[in-house]
Amino acid sequence: MASGPGPEPMPEPMPGYAQLLQRSYRSLLDAARGCADCGWERSRRSWAQHAHLAAAELLLLLLAGLAWTALRKAAAARLFRPLARWCQLQPRDAAKMPESAWKFLFYSTAWGYSAYLLFGTNYPFFHDPPSVFYDWKPGMEVPRDIAVAYLLQGSFYGHSIYATLYMDAWRKDSVVMLLHHIVTLILIVFSYAFRYHNVGILVLFLHDINDVQLEFTKLNVYFKFRGGVYHRLNDLISDVGCISFSVSWFWFRLYWFPLKVLYATCHCSLLSVPDIPFYFFFNALLLALLLMNIYWFLYIVVFAAKVLTGQVREVSDVREYDETGEGPRSLPSGKEGSLPTPKPWKEEKPLRNGLVKDKRF
Repeated sequence: MASGPGPEPMPEPMPGYAQLLQRSYRSLLDAARGCADCGWERSRRSWAQHAHLAAAELLLLLLAGLAWTALRKAAAARLFRPLARWCQLQPRDAAKMPESAWKFLFYSTAWGYSAYLLFGTNYPFFHDPPSVFYDWKPGMEVPRDIAVAYLLQGSFYGHSIYATLYMDAWRKDSVVMLLHHIVTLILIVFSYAFRYHNVGILVLFLHDINDVQLEFTKLNVYFKFRGGVYHRLNDLISDVGCISFSVSWFWFRLYWFPLKVLYATCHCSLLSVPDIPFYFFFNALLLALLLMNIYWFLYIVVFAAKVLTGQVREVSDVREYDETGEGPRSLPSGKEGSLPTPKPWKEEKPLRNGLVKDKRF
């Protein structure tokens, strides 16, 4: 008597940090020992055998990146800057608001779509990260819903490289941010070509949420002084957003990311695909991403220390340079108080940029 299909295997429990280090180190060491012919020639052969990336797909990625740039310029000119003028933001806040508004809209949409893929469909990658490599085959078809996410994210990070150099305000970490965008774009393109798109969606989900919280918090910082009036609600939201951002940064990028993604790529990938191509290349890039997450977490720790020691009395981005030489804005003593009338827009000092030192949005 024929029996029906057996029950699906239970997801592997998420490891702790000690298990991650022990098993990943052992897997990396075993892979290195078994890679007698590693080098340029093997990489060239592996690319020819396993990479599947059409010229038309690269062209589409480039065109979409140009479209993001054009859309951002149009949104800043037609929507964000008029909104800042209408709300009578302070000049230095009005200059920064378009960048944060643009990033908030994109990352909210992108993270929402990634969350839908992971929790609104049958993809088990979040609850069972090792499954990202189950049934992997070279040149396997990329599901259309994941391909859409890859096109949107890859083209946006291509645009972000240009934006960091020519459009965004230059900050203390802008060089690291530029490196982050380059590493992320390489990961997106190569993971698509080698059909590691399942783990790619998990990586994007675990990172985009923090950008949503960061830009939302910064927008409330900019909008708490508008029309010459201090708005306590925006100040409260920015305080809550700062706490939420700090906690979620650790939870998503320093807890879930290594224990879900790096454990799957460093250890579980070799169990499912013993001779998985470009194993060291992808894991090196993901480890670089983790190091950058730790680097940015230090900014969060520095800010928290300044708050606890009384050096900072309001939420601010400690990565930014002081463009105006002004000190912190003093808060009114009442619930909502008046502020000095902002300087006219024509007196606004342009923001500093890496290649274009004086620029306006």
